[in-house]
Amino acid sequence: MECIVHFEVVHEDGPKKLRGLLFLDKGASPGEAELVEMFKDMKFNVRLEDREKLIFKPVNPGDFVEIRITGYDNGQEKSKDDHNLKSIVGNLLPQKPTGL
Repeated sequence: MECIVHFEVVHEDGPKKLRGLLFLDKGASPGEAELVEMFKDMKFNVRLEDREKLIFKPVNPGDFVEIRITGYDNGQEKSKDDHNLKSIVGNLLPQKPTGL
């Protein structure tokens, strides 16, 4: 299954949004090794700095400041996420009183 990885490469001049492509087993999520290898193929030599926030730092300081994963798109979860978002937003909006 294809998984598009959305990320930002942060330079001193500001961030640049890019995408990478991974091929994973159906239902699998990209792990640290797959992400580091994808970045290596794109000529970004990185190590995982913050596992929780998915922030990668360059092995050679000075190349760039950091890389931040901003999202994944595997063609399935996006529509599920949108449905969940609509449900949450719908519950937060004021409801019209019934029977008036």
